[in-house]
Amino acid sequence: MQHDRTSTNAFFHSVYVDRARCNGCSHCLKFCPTQAIRVRNGKAQITDKFCIDCGECVRKCVRRAKRCSYNTLEVLKNYEYNVAVPSHALYAQFNNLNDLNILATALLNLGFDAVSDIGLSKDLVDRAAAKYIAEHPEGRPFINAYCFTIVRLIRVRFPNLVDHLLPIRQPLEVAAELALDKAMKETGLPAEKIGIIHISPCPSTIAYARSPLGVRASALNGNIAISYLYPKLLPLLKEAEKAPRKVFDPETVRIGWIDSGGYNKDGLPDNRLTADGLENVLKILEDLENDKYQDYDYIDLHACQGSCLGGALTVENPYVARERMRRLSANIGQKPYADIANYNPPIYWDEKIEYNDVYRLGKTMTEGISLLRSVESLTRHFPGFNCGSCGAPTCRALAEDIVRGTASINDCIYIYRDTIHELTEEIDRISSEITRMRGQQNIEPSTLKLLQSQIDQLWVEMLSLDVEFSRKSEYSDIKKIYDNE
Repeated sequence: MQHDRTSTNAFFHSVYVDRARCNGCSHCLKFCPTQAIRVRNGKAQITDKFCIDCGECVRKCVRRAKRCSYNTLEVLKNYEYNVAVPSHALYAQFNNLNDLNILATALLNLGFDAVSDIGLSKDLVDRAAAKYIAEHPEGRPFINAYCFTIVRLIRVRFPNLVDHLLPIRQPLEVAAELALDKAMKETGLPAEKIGIIHISPCPSTIAYARSPLGVRASALNGNIAISYLYPKLLPLLKEAEKAPRKVFDPETVRIGWIDSGGYNKDGLPDNRLTADGLENVLKILEDLENDKYQDYDYIDLHACQGSCLGGALTVENPYVARERMRRLSANIGQKPYADIANYNPPIYWDEKIEYNDVYRLGKTMTEGISLLRSVESLTRHFPGFNCGSCGAPTCRALAEDIVRGTASINDCIYIYRDTIHELTEEIDRISSEITRMRGQQNIEPSTLKLLQSQIDQLWVEMLSLDVEFSRKSEYSDIKKIYDNE
């Protein structure tokens, strides 16, 4: 069932900065889990090699300047036959939805030719994961690879945990393979004429389709954001409710409703730890690197609060969405898939995921150690407020930027101000010396006049720099603390 789909070697990012909206407030710096954002020249910018497309900046930006690129419905024109593969989070965005066929009918009326559910692939993946964990006890605790953000986060920040990732394909990827295979059989069309389009709750799934990890090429051809599609589906639901088509069998179709942050994992070990939300996930991953939680078989992590229901591209409150999902799932999927044994899609990775040391300083170990010492020295030199006014999230991050040659020590507004004051004191000292020398006969009056003029000009420039310092500080309460010390 393996299909040769178009792939790209370039690493694709979905998240970007709308510079017209950004005012450089530095609010986003506090929330990026990989310190990928800097504020330079009054605008936020994203360092590509650090970004994992988690969407935290999209969610937290008060000016909505962090955006996400995704396909529109125009992508359907690229293929003769299009299959929608909606995230289960889509079902929870609509109030009083009690029949998945109503939403499926609305998707068909919107222009899709078929709708495929992830439920079957989730069952297949969970079974394979349970079997793999039982057969490889030496690798425990295994970390799920279902959340694309978690995989990318571990890949760049946690080198000792990469080998603990469960080498099982995400349910979305398996669902895409199943949908493509079914469409080819039913239509007789080749793979390149069939569009497998995911309806996505988060930027990382969009980035995955273009730059997959664990597989050489994804079966997905495009991603449409839930937030984009939601207002287009709303008016179609009422019409679809009058005459829904039978796309899914309500007795067998199932959705993975969310509980404590993760999908219910039928068949997976009971001895598992589940967490959601990046702040909580980071703590667990840091503890895992310190050899905690070794008695667990399975670590089930999801980057968004409420798992996929809290994705940056959803529209509903994740807790409201969870209750909707709970009620909806209680009325469907009561019977198991009778023919599940007949499905044999690719389940395991075909490419090993390697740690990517994006934060490495220097090209050699010797150079790296030397640069690290410079970073430590610079960090001690800074006030340690981690205020973000320099455009970097922490004082240490600024020190690393300086060592990499992308920032200056005067980007720290407190050192900047101290430098200004030191310069003004030096100018004052020189000015006093010139005044003392005025009465000496061997000094030409024109020379003194020229020096005094230059000093006066320097004073103007120093005052201008002090005003600039105040402007840089306007977003930070740390300045008040500093001034009171």
